[in-house]
Amino acid sequence: MAIYMDVHRGMKGITADELKAAHQADLAIESEEGVHFEHAWADPDSGDIFCLSDAPSAEAVQRIHERTGHAADEIHPVPLSI
Repeated sequence: MAIYMDVHRGMKGITADELKAAHQADLAIESEEGVHFEHAWADPDSGDIFCLSDAPSAEAVQRIHERTGHAADEIHPVPLSI
């Protein structure tokens, strides 16, 4: 398993409730791909969303996001953390 940070763009004006609902949708099916979404952050002004996950691959992360209707624009591995 590896850590990934993904970025979603174009969600300007997202509310806390909308972010929570999107995150909950991911959590509801994450185990089907062996993914665990740790946390999500949003900047309603820019429309950028950031998600941190533990997953077998970036492709697994993307499959979950696609199935829940919010595909990531970028997915970055995080090979080093402290």
